[in-house]
Amino acid sequence: MAEITSSVTQLHYSSEPKVNATIYHNASYAASDDEIPTVDYFLLFSDNPVQRFLALENLRQACEEYGFFYLVNHTIPDEVLDSILKGFSDFFDPKTIDERKVFNKSDPSDKIRWGLNSSAGENREYLKVVAHPQFHAPSNPSGLSKILEEYHKAMRKIAAGLARAVSKTLGFEENYIEKEFNLKLGFDVMAMNLYPPSSRSKGAIGIPEHTDPGFVISLVQDVDGGLQILSHQGKWIKAYIPHHAILIQLGDHLEVLTNGKYKSHIHRVIVNNNKVPRISVVTLHGPALDKFISPGTEFVHEEPQKYHGMTYRESLEANGCDQIDVQSSLDKLRLV
Repeated sequence: MAEITSSVTQLHYSSEPKVNATIYHNASYAASDDEIPTVDYFLLFSDNPVQRFLALENLRQACEEYGFFYLVNHTIPDEVLDSILKGFSDFFDPKTIDERKVFNKSDPSDKIRWGLNSSAGENREYLKVVAHPQFHAPSNPSGLSKILEEYHKAMRKIAAGLARAVSKTLGFEENYIEKEFNLKLGFDVMAMNLYPPSSRSKGAIGIPEHTDPGFVISLVQDVDGGLQILSHQGKWIKAYIPHHAILIQLGDHLEVLTNGKYKSHIHRVIVNNNKVPRISVVTLHGPALDKFISPGTEFVHEEPQKYHGMTYRESLEANGCDQIDVQSSLDKLRLV
Protein backbone atom coordinates (compact mmCIF):
# COMPACT_ATOMS: atom_id res chain seq x y z
CA MET A 1 0.00 0.00 0.00
CA ALA A 2 1.03 3.62 -0.28
CA GLU A 3 3.16 4.16 2.82
CA ILE A 4 3.34 7.77 3.91
CA THR A 5 4.24 8.93 7.39
CA SER A 6 1.17 8.77 9.61
CA SER A 7 0.66 12.42 10.33
CA VAL A 8 -2.35 14.60 9.71
CA THR A 9 -1.85 16.89 6.75
CA GLN A 10 -2.73 20.49 7.48
CA LEU A 11 -5.02 22.01 4.86
CA HIS A 12 -4.42 25.48 3.49
CA TYR A 13 -7.44 27.25 2.07
CA SER A 14 -7.69 30.24 -0.17
CA SER A 15 -9.20 33.39 1.27
CA GLU A 16 -11.12 33.90 -1.97
CA PRO A 17 -14.92 33.73 -1.62
CA LYS A 18 -16.71 30.60 -2.78
CA VAL A 19 -18.44 30.75 -6.13
CA ASN A 20 -20.75 28.36 -7.90
CA ALA A 21 -18.92 25.60 -9.75
CA THR A 22 -19.74 26.87 -13.23
CA ILE A 23 -18.12 25.20 -16.22
CA TYR A 24 -15.46 27.48 -17.64
CA HIS A 25 -14.41 27.07 -21.25
CA ASN A 26 -10.82 28.10 -21.87
CA ALA A 27 -9.05 27.31 -25.11
CA SER A 28 -5.67 27.08 -23.36
CA TYR A 29 -6.94 24.62 -20.70
CA ALA A 30 -4.64 26.29 -18.19
CA ALA A 31 -4.66 24.99 -14.61
CA SER A 32 -2.80 25.80 -11.42
CA ASP A 33 -0.54 23.64 -9.26
CA ASP A 34 -2.50 24.40 -6.07
CA GLU A 35 -2.18 21.86 -3.29
CA ILE A 36 -4.83 19.14 -2.99
CA PRO A 37 -5.46 17.83 0.54
CA THR A 38 -4.19 14.44 1.65
CA VAL A 39 -6.20 12.15 3.93
CA ASP A 40 -4.56 9.32 5.88
CA TYR A 41 -6.97 6.37 5.73
CA PHE A 42 -5.17 4.45 8.49
CA LEU A 43 -5.54 7.30 10.97
CA LEU A 44 -9.30 7.55 10.38
CA PHE A 45 -9.59 4.29 12.35
CA SER A 46 -6.69 4.76 14.74
CA ASP A 47 -6.94 3.37 18.28
CA ASN A 48 -5.51 6.68 19.44
CA PRO A 49 -8.54 8.96 19.98
CA VAL A 50 -6.55 12.15 19.37
CA GLN A 51 -5.15 10.87 16.08
CA ARG A 52 -8.59 9.65 15.03
CA PHE A 53 -10.24 12.97 15.90
CA LEU A 54 -7.63 14.98 13.96
CA ALA A 55 -7.87 12.65 10.96
CA LEU A 56 -11.67 12.91 10.87
CA GLU A 57 -11.44 16.69 11.13
CA ASN A 58 -8.99 16.66 8.24
CA LEU A 59 -11.43 14.55 6.22
CA ARG A 60 -14.31 16.90 7.07
CA GLN A 61 -12.34 19.91 5.83
CA ALA A 62 -11.31 18.07 2.67
CA CYS A 63 -14.94 17.17 1.92
CA GLU A 64 -16.41 20.56 2.76
CA GLU A 65 -13.73 22.87 1.36
CA TYR A 66 -12.53 20.82 -1.62
CA GLY A 67 -14.72 17.82 -2.47
CA PHE A 68 -11.67 15.77 -3.49
CA PHE A 69 -8.50 14.50 -1.84
CA TYR A 70 -5.60 12.08 -2.08
CA LEU A 71 -6.01 8.96 0.05
CA VAL A 72 -2.80 7.43 1.45
CA ASN A 73 -1.96 4.64 3.89
CA HIS A 74 -4.91 2.70 2.56
CA THR A 75 -5.31 -1.07 2.55
CA ILE A 76 -4.59 -1.96 -1.10
CA PRO A 77 -1.12 -3.51 -1.52
CA ASP A 78 1.18 -1.82 -4.03
CA GLU A 79 1.42 -5.02 -6.06
CA VAL A 80 -2.37 -5.05 -6.58
CA LEU A 81 -2.29 -1.48 -7.90
CA ASP A 82 0.66 -2.28 -10.14
CA SER A 83 -0.98 -5.45 -11.49
CA ILE A 84 -4.29 -3.75 -12.37
CA LEU A 85 -2.52 -0.98 -14.29
CA LYS A 86 -0.21 -3.46 -16.04
CA GLY A 87 -3.21 -5.67 -16.86
CA PHE A 88 -4.98 -2.87 -18.67
CA SER A 89 -1.84 -1.76 -20.41
CA ASP A 90 -1.80 -5.25 -21.94
CA PHE A 91 -5.56 -5.21 -22.55
CA PHE A 92 -5.33 -2.03 -24.62
CA ASP A 93 -2.69 -3.51 -26.94
CA PRO A 94 -3.34 -1.95 -30.39
CA LYS A 95 -2.79 -5.34 -32.04
CA THR A 96 -5.85 -6.84 -30.29
CA ILE A 97 -8.33 -4.02 -30.86
CA ASP A 98 -10.58 -6.20 -33.05
CA GLU A 99 -11.06 -8.58 -30.11
CA ARG A 100 -12.32 -5.70 -27.96
CA LYS A 101 -14.88 -4.56 -30.52
CA VAL A 102 -17.16 -7.41 -29.44
CA PHE A 103 -18.01 -5.21 -26.43
CA ASN A 104 -19.04 -2.21 -28.52
CA LYS A 105 -22.45 -0.85 -27.44
CA SER A 106 -25.22 -3.17 -28.52
CA ASP A 107 -27.89 -3.15 -25.81
CA PRO A 108 -28.99 -0.89 -22.91
CA SER A 109 -28.52 -3.84 -20.55
CA ASP A 110 -24.83 -4.27 -21.41
CA LYS A 111 -22.69 -5.19 -18.39
CA ILE A 112 -19.43 -4.80 -20.32
CA ARG A 113 -18.92 -1.99 -22.81
CA TRP A 114 -15.96 -0.86 -24.90
CA GLY A 115 -15.54 2.32 -26.90
CA LEU A 116 -12.99 4.33 -28.83
CA ASN A 117 -13.39 8.08 -29.36
CA SER A 118 -10.96 10.18 -31.34
CA SER A 119 -12.28 13.66 -32.01
CA ALA A 120 -11.79 17.29 -31.05
CA GLY A 121 -14.09 16.75 -28.06
CA GLU A 122 -12.86 13.42 -26.66
CA ASN A 123 -9.77 11.24 -27.10
CA ARG A 124 -9.73 7.93 -25.25
CA GLU A 125 -10.28 4.21 -25.50
CA TYR A 126 -12.25 2.78 -22.60
CA LEU A 127 -13.72 -0.34 -21.09
CA LYS A 128 -16.62 -0.11 -18.62
CA VAL A 129 -17.85 -3.01 -16.50
CA VAL A 130 -20.61 -3.38 -13.94
CA ALA A 131 -18.68 -4.61 -10.90
CA HIS A 132 -21.39 -4.78 -8.22
CA PRO A 133 -23.84 -6.18 -7.08
CA GLN A 134 -22.70 -8.77 -9.64
CA PHE A 135 -19.18 -8.69 -11.01
CA HIS A 136 -18.59 -8.71 -14.77
CA ALA A 137 -15.35 -8.67 -16.77
CA PRO A 138 -13.95 -9.81 -20.12
CA SER A 139 -12.61 -13.38 -20.14
CA ASN A 140 -9.60 -12.33 -22.23
CA PRO A 141 -6.76 -11.77 -21.79
CA SER A 142 -6.34 -14.63 -19.38
CA GLY A 143 -6.05 -13.53 -15.75
CA LEU A 144 -7.43 -10.01 -16.23
CA SER A 145 -10.83 -10.81 -14.71
CA LYS A 146 -9.23 -12.18 -11.53
CA ILE A 147 -6.98 -9.12 -11.16
CA LEU A 148 -9.91 -6.76 -11.74
CA GLU A 149 -12.14 -8.54 -9.23
CA GLU A 150 -9.42 -8.58 -6.57
CA TYR A 151 -8.84 -4.87 -7.04
CA HIS A 152 -12.55 -4.05 -6.92
CA LYS A 153 -13.11 -6.03 -3.72
CA ALA A 154 -10.25 -4.15 -2.07
CA MET A 155 -11.58 -0.80 -3.29
CA ARG A 156 -15.10 -1.59 -2.04
CA LYS A 157 -13.70 -2.14 1.45
CA ILE A 158 -12.10 1.30 1.28
CA ALA A 159 -15.36 2.87 0.07
CA ALA A 160 -17.20 1.22 2.97
CA GLY A 161 -14.61 2.61 5.39
CA LEU A 162 -14.96 6.07 3.88
CA ALA A 163 -18.75 5.82 4.24
CA ARG A 164 -18.30 5.23 7.97
CA ALA A 165 -15.78 8.05 8.32
CA VAL A 166 -17.75 10.57 6.22
CA SER A 167 -20.86 9.77 8.27
CA LYS A 168 -18.93 10.69 11.41
CA THR A 169 -17.74 13.97 9.86
CA LEU A 170 -21.40 14.86 9.24
CA GLY A 171 -22.18 14.29 12.91
CA PHE A 172 -24.06 10.99 12.52
CA GLU A 173 -23.56 7.36 13.49
CA GLU A 174 -21.08 5.61 11.22
CA ASN A 175 -23.79 3.58 9.46
CA TYR A 176 -25.64 6.71 8.26
CA ILE A 177 -24.42 6.73 4.64
CA GLU A 178 -24.57 2.94 4.34
CA LYS A 179 -28.22 3.09 5.36
CA GLU A 180 -29.15 6.10 3.19
CA PHE A 181 -27.51 4.59 0.08
CA ASN A 182 -27.87 0.87 0.84
CA LEU A 183 -24.25 0.44 -0.20
CA LYS A 184 -24.28 -3.30 0.43
CA LEU A 185 -26.33 -3.54 -2.77
CA GLY A 186 -24.61 -0.54 -4.32
CA PHE A 187 -24.32 -0.26 -8.10
CA ASP A 188 -20.61 0.04 -8.92
CA VAL A 189 -19.21 0.66 -12.39
CA MET A 190 -15.52 0.56 -13.22
CA ALA A 191 -14.13 2.52 -16.16
CA MET A 192 -10.66 1.79 -17.50
CA ASN A 193 -9.39 4.58 -19.76
CA LEU A 194 -6.45 4.80 -22.14
CA TYR A 195 -5.58 8.38 -23.12
CA PRO A 196 -3.25 8.80 -26.11
CA PRO A 197 -0.13 10.95 -26.24
CA SER A 198 -0.78 14.37 -27.76
CA SER A 199 0.97 13.28 -30.97
CA ARG A 200 -1.89 10.83 -31.62
CA SER A 201 -4.87 12.82 -30.35
CA LYS A 202 -7.36 14.73 -32.48
CA GLY A 203 -7.60 17.55 -29.95
CA ALA A 204 -6.61 18.69 -26.48
CA ILE A 205 -9.50 17.02 -24.63
CA GLY A 206 -9.19 13.49 -23.31
CA ILE A 207 -12.64 13.58 -21.72
CA PRO A 208 -14.75 16.75 -21.43
CA GLU A 209 -15.95 18.54 -18.30
CA HIS A 210 -18.34 16.54 -16.14
CA THR A 211 -19.26 15.39 -12.65
CA ASP A 212 -19.94 11.78 -11.69
CA PRO A 213 -22.94 10.21 -9.97
CA GLY A 214 -22.76 8.12 -6.82
CA PHE A 215 -21.26 8.29 -3.34
CA VAL A 216 -17.54 8.58 -4.11
CA ILE A 217 -15.33 8.02 -7.14
CA SER A 218 -11.90 6.44 -6.76
CA LEU A 219 -9.10 6.77 -9.31
CA VAL A 220 -5.64 5.29 -9.76
CA GLN A 221 -3.35 5.89 -12.73
CA ASP A 222 -0.04 4.74 -14.17
CA VAL A 223 1.51 8.08 -15.19
CA ASP A 224 0.83 11.55 -13.87
CA GLY A 225 -0.70 14.54 -15.58
CA GLY A 226 -3.86 15.32 -17.51
CA LEU A 227 -6.57 15.30 -14.86
CA GLN A 228 -7.86 18.75 -13.85
CA ILE A 229 -10.50 19.53 -11.19
CA LEU A 230 -12.54 22.73 -10.81
CA SER A 231 -12.31 24.08 -7.25
CA HIS A 232 -14.93 25.89 -5.15
CA GLN A 233 -13.24 29.13 -6.22
CA GLY A 234 -13.77 28.38 -9.92
CA LYS A 235 -10.08 27.60 -10.51
CA TRP A 236 -8.85 24.58 -12.45
CA ILE A 237 -6.32 22.56 -10.41
CA LYS A 238 -3.94 19.93 -11.79
CA ALA A 239 -4.12 16.60 -9.98
CA TYR A 240 -0.63 15.21 -9.28
CA ILE A 241 -1.52 11.94 -7.56
CA PRO A 242 1.26 10.59 -5.32
CA HIS A 243 2.63 7.18 -6.33
CA HIS A 244 0.31 4.38 -5.14
CA ALA A 245 -2.13 6.90 -3.65
CA ILE A 246 -5.82 7.00 -4.62
CA LEU A 247 -7.67 10.12 -5.73
CA ILE A 248 -11.13 10.30 -4.12
CA GLN A 249 -13.79 12.63 -5.51
CA LEU A 250 -17.22 13.12 -3.98
CA GLY A 251 -20.15 12.01 -6.13
CA ASP A 252 -23.35 13.79 -7.14
CA HIS A 253 -25.52 11.77 -4.78
CA LEU A 254 -23.51 12.68 -1.70
CA GLU A 255 -24.12 16.29 -2.76
CA VAL A 256 -27.86 15.58 -3.04
CA LEU A 257 -28.04 13.72 0.28
CA THR A 258 -26.24 16.53 2.15
CA ASN A 259 -28.27 19.24 0.35
CA GLY A 260 -25.05 20.71 -1.07
CA LYS A 261 -22.95 20.66 2.10
CA TYR A 262 -20.51 18.22 0.46
CA LYS A 263 -20.31 18.88 -3.29
CA SER A 264 -19.19 16.88 -6.30
CA HIS A 265 -16.82 18.76 -8.61
CA ILE A 266 -16.46 19.25 -12.32
CA HIS A 267 -13.33 17.64 -13.74
CA ARG A 268 -11.81 16.91 -17.14
CA VAL A 269 -8.82 15.23 -18.75
CA ILE A 270 -6.51 17.21 -21.02
CA VAL A 271 -4.08 15.31 -23.29
CA ASN A 272 -2.35 18.18 -25.11
CA ASN A 273 0.85 17.76 -23.04
CA ASN A 274 0.89 13.96 -22.89
CA LYS A 275 4.22 12.52 -24.01
CA VAL A 276 3.15 8.90 -23.42
CA PRO A 277 -0.19 7.08 -23.10
CA ARG A 278 -1.93 7.32 -19.70
CA ILE A 279 -4.12 4.66 -18.12
CA SER A 280 -6.60 5.38 -15.34
CA VAL A 281 -8.86 2.98 -13.47
CA VAL A 282 -11.95 4.76 -12.13
CA THR A 283 -14.59 3.20 -9.88
CA LEU A 284 -17.95 4.88 -9.32
CA HIS A 285 -19.30 3.61 -5.99
CA GLY A 286 -23.05 4.17 -6.15
CA PRO A 287 -26.18 3.59 -4.08
CA ALA A 288 -28.44 0.61 -4.78
CA LEU A 289 -30.29 1.16 -8.06
CA ASP A 290 -33.74 1.25 -6.43
CA LYS A 291 -32.69 3.44 -3.50
CA PHE A 292 -34.55 6.79 -3.50
CA ILE A 293 -32.03 9.57 -2.88
CA SER A 294 -33.09 13.03 -1.74
CA PRO A 295 -31.73 15.62 0.69
CA GLY A 296 -31.73 14.25 4.23
CA THR A 297 -34.16 15.99 6.57
CA GLU A 298 -31.16 16.79 8.78
CA PHE A 299 -29.80 19.09 6.04
CA VAL A 300 -32.92 21.08 5.13
CA HIS A 301 -33.86 22.59 8.49
CA GLU A 302 -31.57 25.61 8.04
CA GLU A 303 -31.51 25.91 4.23
CA PRO A 304 -34.25 25.24 1.66
CA GLN A 305 -34.20 21.95 -0.18
CA LYS A 306 -31.97 22.32 -3.25
CA TYR A 307 -32.51 18.99 -5.05
CA HIS A 308 -35.30 16.72 -6.29
CA GLY A 309 -35.41 13.14 -5.14
CA MET A 310 -35.00 10.22 -7.57
CA THR A 311 -34.04 6.59 -7.38
CA TYR A 312 -30.45 6.01 -8.39
CA ARG A 313 -31.67 4.06 -11.43
CA GLU A 314 -33.87 6.99 -12.54
CA SER A 315 -31.02 9.46 -12.17
CA LEU A 316 -28.67 7.30 -14.26
CA GLU A 317 -31.28 7.10 -17.01
CA ALA A 318 -32.54 10.70 -16.76
CA ASN A 319 -30.53 11.95 -19.73
CA GLY A 320 -31.44 9.02 -21.93
CA CYS A 321 -28.31 7.09 -20.99
CA ASP A 322 -27.85 3.45 -20.08
CA GLN A 323 -26.97 2.50 -16.51
CA ILE A 324 -23.45 1.42 -17.46
CA ASP A 325 -22.82 4.91 -18.91
CA VAL A 326 -23.07 6.32 -15.33
CA GLN A 327 -23.63 9.83 -16.68
CA SER A 328 -24.41 12.72 -14.34
CA SER A 329 -27.95 14.09 -14.15
CA LEU A 330 -27.20 16.64 -11.43
CA ASP A 331 -28.61 19.43 -13.61
CA LYS A 332 -32.01 17.68 -13.57
CA LEU A 333 -31.85 17.09 -9.82
CA ARG A 334 -31.24 20.72 -8.86
CA LEU A 335 -34.21 22.81 -7.75
CA VAL A 336 -32.25 26.07 -7.72
